[in-house]
Amino acid sequence: MAQVEKFPSIYQRAVERKGGEAQLQAMLGHSLTSAELLQYNDADWLEAFTKKVFQSGFVWRVVENKWPGFREVFFDFAVEKMLMLPDEMLAQKAQDPRIIRNGSKVLTIRHNALMIHELAQQHGSFAAMVAHWPSENIIGLWELLKKRGARLGGNTGAYALRAMGKDTFLLSQDVEAYLRAYQVIDGGLTSKSSLAKIQAQFNLWQQQSGFNLQQISRIVAMSVGDNYAGLTGVTGSAPSTGTASSPDDSGAA
Repeated sequence: MAQVEKFPSIYQRAVERKGGEAQLQAMLGHSLTSAELLQYNDADWLEAFTKKVFQSGFVWRVVENKWPGFREVFFDFAVEKMLMLPDEMLAQKAQDPRIIRNGSKVLTIRHNALMIHELAQQHGSFAAMVAHWPSENIIGLWELLKKRGARLGGNTGAYALRAMGKDTFLLSQDVEAYLRAYQVIDGGLTSKSSLAKIQAQFNLWQQQSGFNLQQISRIVAMSVGDNYAGLTGVTGSAPSTGTASSPDDSGAA
């Protein structure tokens, strides 16, 4: 098994590839504090989940352009109103030209509204559950969203959490390529065994660096792959991944 690099080495290579420390730091973004996450209401979370469900496998720009229509059709994602919708009315809304007409994805809105409502009753609010979820077990939150929600498995739930400011890593192509190159994982990316190993590696990197999960995720991605900043004479070697840079954890978002 290849010995995984200590995080300072990964960080230095990302600095060199991106043209300097200031340039790299500008690409890392920031997560929200627990207090800031508590300001969200249930509708905010339902909207975030719905947007990521519809963006999955689709052109994100088209979803963004249609989004004002989604808000009109689905009552600004008010959870209580979505839970009251009978099947026939939900089917009618799935055919509304103001939205992207995908019946199976429309059904997830009511399902995820129910998940948010039930978890809010258990934890005081859905925002409170997310805000206080420990980063050292972020894969546990992913698993909960996959189990209780609709179409929130894979990277979809993680993308939604990231979009809302919850600290999380993402398993982008570049991050996955690094983890495989150093044999952190060798099986399915989202198996329970692989996710546990990935979480443990990110926890170790966090102890070594003091960065949060989002920052570590982006630094790792920007240390490998094809996402150079157009530099010449960059020093330092990296594992060959054979992957193109991904939009989220290689510095573009």
